[in-house]
Amino acid sequence: MRKPLLATLTAVALGAAVLTGATGTAAAAPNHVSGSTPTGVTAAVDPDTASASLTASSFSGAVALSNCSGSLIRMPNSQATDPGLVMTNGHCLETGFPSAGQVITNQPSTRSFTLLNASAGTAGTLKANKVVYATMTDTDVTLYQLTKTYAQIQQSTGIAPLTLSATHPVQGHAIDVVSGYWKRVYSCSISGFAYRLKEGQWTWKDSVRYTPECQVIGGTSGSPVIDTTTGQVTAINNTINENGESCTLDNPCEVNEQGAVTIHQGTGYAQETYGIPACFTTGNKLNLSAAGCTLAKPTAVSTR
Repeated sequence: MRKPLLATLTAVALGAAVLTGATGTAAAAPNHVSGSTPTGVTAAVDPDTASASLTASSFSGAVALSNCSGSLIRMPNSQATDPGLVMTNGHCLETGFPSAGQVITNQPSTRSFTLLNASAGTAGTLKANKVVYATMTDTDVTLYQLTKTYAQIQQSTGIAPLTLSATHPVQGHAIDVVSGYWKRVYSCSISGFAYRLKEGQWTWKDSVRYTPECQVIGGTSGSPVIDTTTGQVTAINNTINENGESCTLDNPCEVNEQGAVTIHQGTGYAQETYGIPACFTTGNKLNLSAAGCTLAKPTAVSTR
């Protein structure tokens, strides 16, 4: 995990660490990178030394938070008249880290987000009216409900939401990690999946493991992971093992079904999002009791 950004949260003042958040200010121009990049908490990608890729995912629909990245997203069955949703990590929540086993639903929020256009310019500002769902149990996600519908957002900004895929990510598929905070894209592939990924007190299930090219840095927390085959969001970026420690903050470890622990220094991870659409019904309303919904419930304690 990593420390929060320049715009600190209450938890930061208490010394809490935040997964792939960072200190610093957002970069002024977009950059598409592959290969090694700095991994320190205050590190930024140097556009003069980063190797360029031939193609890059559009920044359209990405958002920048005060301390993280995120995206304007829709469920496969969302309608233009539904209230918009912004997705970021659970550890990017403005009120601090949810504890292991904690699930937050329908909590008031007045958070603002900078919405980006295709070239990473500012398309407008989005405002939340509540945290629909937030947790760091089994996954690492926060979903905000916005004050405007998708139609209203598109009318005023020209930006359409990204679509969450309802199918499991595919090993070997090329992906782009699109950071609205840094206005940079990290390109690599899905190396495989971690049965359990443990970091500090938190445990996540069936996490996406990146190939080495995606050396995500501070500020990329909450970035949408785009499957370049479909153009849909297949996961949400959340952490990287920084220095080879085992299961500690900033150093997630993999735990297999037999309980064996494996450490991959320098390897980044994301949390799958294909299970989220089943938990949202007509009107983008959260229903954790809906058929097929496997998100952690407020009273549930995840396996860890």
